[in-house]
Amino acid sequence: MAMELPDEAVTFNYQALLTPLGEDWSAAAELRARHFLSPNRLKDLVPRLMQCRSQVAAEREMRSASASVLPSPTRGGDEGGAGFLDLPQATLDNYRRKGETSDLGRVLNLSTRLREQVDRVVFLGVPSCTWGPRALFEALLSRYHNELPPETRLGVPRIYFEGDNADNDAFQNLLDLLQITCVDPEQREERWAVVALGKSGEALEPALALRVFRREAAEYYGLRSPQLRELFAAVSGDEGKLRRLFRAHGHDDANLLTIPDNVGSRFSAFTAAGLLPAAVMGLDVRALLLGAAATTKRFLDEPFERNPVLQFAAANHLSAESGDKPLRVLSVWSKKLEALGHWYEQLVSSSLNKQGRGPTPLTMVAPRDLYVRGQQHQEGPRDRLITNLVVKNPKAVPIVTQMADHNEDELNQYNRKSMPDILNATLRGTNLAYYDVARPTSDLVLPTLSEHTMGQLMQMLMLATVVEARLMGINPYGHAGTEVYKRHRREFLKS
Repeated sequence: MAMELPDEAVTFNYQALLTPLGEDWSAAAELRARHFLSPNRLKDLVPRLMQCRSQVAAEREMRSASASVLPSPTRGGDEGGAGFLDLPQATLDNYRRKGETSDLGRVLNLSTRLREQVDRVVFLGVPSCTWGPRALFEALLSRYHNELPPETRLGVPRIYFEGDNADNDAFQNLLDLLQITCVDPEQREERWAVVALGKSGEALEPALALRVFRREAAEYYGLRSPQLRELFAAVSGDEGKLRRLFRAHGHDDANLLTIPDNVGSRFSAFTAAGLLPAAVMGLDVRALLLGAAATTKRFLDEPFERNPVLQFAAANHLSAESGDKPLRVLSVWSKKLEALGHWYEQLVSSSLNKQGRGPTPLTMVAPRDLYVRGQQHQEGPRDRLITNLVVKNPKAVPIVTQMADHNEDELNQYNRKSMPDILNATLRGTNLAYYDVARPTSDLVLPTLSEHTMGQLMQMLMLATVVEARLMGINPYGHAGTEVYKRHRREFLKS
């Protein structure tokens, strides 16, 4: 096994959700007894959690042995399965054995070629495929990456995401940007590439976007230009419209990567659909996979007390099913994690909302959105569980408050206090305010923002979602409900 990176582990402080023991009676204590989690109920759930862990482990082995024993795919062939569980370590092992001919080797080769050839890459796909790469982009690159000059970006192209909507004006804005800034296709700084991400190619919006970009590319590079093949790539399933389309356009295997059959789109963060964008961004994809593999190992080996996957699944399940808290707020204490929150929303919404049940996930950025939702969380309906996603250590040198001659803003009292100090004080003050009025809140802590910690976090959230689905007695891998509006749309478009 590859050597572990020195990052600390992601931790989940579920104890903050438990009803305090031995608390003297007060109105607030009575509310906490009603709205916090019962330690005994959590203890009683642990055996079921262990059964669910065994079930999830058996499912990934069963899928590998025979796909026929599991439900057949939904329309579009994107049912997937538990293959994401072992995938990070298997990808690393395969790369160690086969090098450039392995799946990861092919990802690295294609990403290197794209980075050498272009200064702009557009990723097309529905949110289940693109929110994972977008989360990595926002978390690990500069917030203003696309505005930085090429030399500062160290060869990493500007990154854009499209194909997840039918917004005519927004799409035209991106086309206008490319037309204005890209004039000479002989110059790397003025060339762009397109990567389509999708298990089947059934989704209408990215398919339309891809057709538009092919037309634009033919006009820009020339109808017979080899760049029409070199600068278009796809990550798809073994079969489906997207792969057939790329074959019809003459693309070879170098520009066609594969999402395994036993991994669905919303669990594809560590397939080529997530690794290729990460590699194009210049991220250390091996560290990303190491983090994910470490989480899988903890999930399979560690007891409940040291197992954040089981802890997170248990806290969410008990709050929703027994605590009458259907709203699940992920409060991210870094703007750089907002996209991660939206990735988690689509994961939970599609995996757990079935048979008339399921939580409603929401993302907020703190302290920014405390000005918007703070009152609601403090005194509104008691229908939500708040999880703070906290980054313990910032990467940049802390920005410090300094003394000033004019103190009308009264900030001199905070002399030498840094932005991390202010953020931490706000977090502690918010948690205490919620505790005082019996609003259950917990902290999910990242030691820092890195490929390794993001790999841990995303794998943890995927695994916890599957465990929670098994606690609910539902299948986390289908999404038949989304096919209804698509069917009606097709009827309207054909009328």
